Amino acid sequence: MAAKTLSTADSRRPLIAAAALRAFSRGGYGGTTVADVAREAGISTAYVFKLFPGKEQLFVVAVDACFDQIEATLASADTSHGEASPTAVLDKLGDAYADLIADRTLLLIQVHAQSVAGIPAIGDALRRGLARITQFAKERSGGTDLDVQRFIAYGQLCHLVVAAGVADIDEEWATILSHNLRHPTP
Repeated sequence: MAAKTLSTADSRRPLIAAAALRAFSRGGYGGTTVADVAREAGISTAYVFKLFPGKEQLFVVAVDACFDQIEATLASADTSHGEASPTAVLDKLGDAYADLIADRTLLLIQVHAQSVAGIPAIGDALRRGLARITQFAKERSGGTDLDVQRFIAYGQLCHLVVAAGVADIDEEWATILSHNLRHPTP
């Protein structure tokens, strides 16, 4: 039996999703056009519109692609250290995530998504992604709900520290917020 070949549209969707992720992470929802995404993908704006009816759907695809990458990275994290405690497993997941966001693309798309989560489809995509990561962390770590809540809260603090450049400020308040956070430089 011959292998099924993807249609041109099916093969282009992941390319466009990756381009949307990059473009929206730089410009946010309000500052990025469908033409920007098309340019990033190296295809025509008309073709992007053929596959995605508008900017909102493109942003949702970018958010979904972001959480796909996060979950894949967390899934590949080496958490198999014998009888590792839930805290140790969550720390390993956090390390894998810190390495992943060194280029800031995934971090920024999440920050941008939070800023426009009032748009129903985008808010739904963000919540869907957060649900996936929360459930994954719970299942992988075997931790309590409170353990997982702290893991997610710590990740959000990392986003704030990185996005606001807090780690580069030599003041007491900044030191308090960034204490023990690891952020690989891009």
